[in-house]
Amino acid sequence: MSDYLFPFLAVVIGVIIASFTKTSKSWNTKLLLSFSGAFLLALTLFELLPEVYHHLDSKITGLYIMCGILLQIILELFSKGAEHGHVHVHKNKSFFPWLLFVSLCIHSFLEGFAIHEHNDMVYGVLVHKIPIAIIISMFLFKANYNKFQVFIFLTVFAFMTPLGTLISNTSEIITHYGHILNAIVIGIFFHISTTILFESSDGHKFNMSKFIAIILGVGIAYLI
Repeated sequence: MSDYLFPFLAVVIGVIIASFTKTSKSWNTKLLLSFSGAFLLALTLFELLPEVYHHLDSKITGLYIMCGILLQIILELFSKGAEHGHVHVHKNKSFFPWLLFVSLCIHSFLEGFAIHEHNDMVYGVLVHKIPIAIIISMFLFKANYNKFQVFIFLTVFAFMTPLGTLISNTSEIITHYGHILNAIVIGIFFHISTTILFESSDGHKFNMSKFIAIILGVGIAYLI
């Protein structure tokens, strides 16, 4: 049950925190992003990557991982990097960002496949989605969008990862291609987590707080 509940709760927690937070560029949000990026990357390396290479040919596995990286790059052409904490919403625009909505839903849906038979990955998705949900929610709240549309956006976004997990657990076709899908998701996770880690520095200066957050993320992922 936690495989379905935790990703949903991550968005709910993010929305609640966003309701009480005035700025998306707070010190705590940056540290949480760094921790989540390191945690997600480490869990991907510890949990998903060894199993995929065990079941698939190594060169083919690398090809699927690269496909995942390219897929995420394509999605970010429409989401503008919302998956790793970059949301650019103009307050003076009233039309709803449907491209952002669709790309985020596709990304969240694919995340759900990684949780199938990898229970620890649910914690990686949980920690990853909370700061992203905070940032997305804050920008949507500040923008000039219809409140009902914002509610639908966040509700569907919250359900997409559990939906992906449900389909991966119940569909025989998806199960048959599970390792291929996991390789693609690994590429997605690689791109997101490394982007978070390399972009969150101010002027590429050493930041002790960020460094500690990264070490904690890797350490906790290793101990799970």
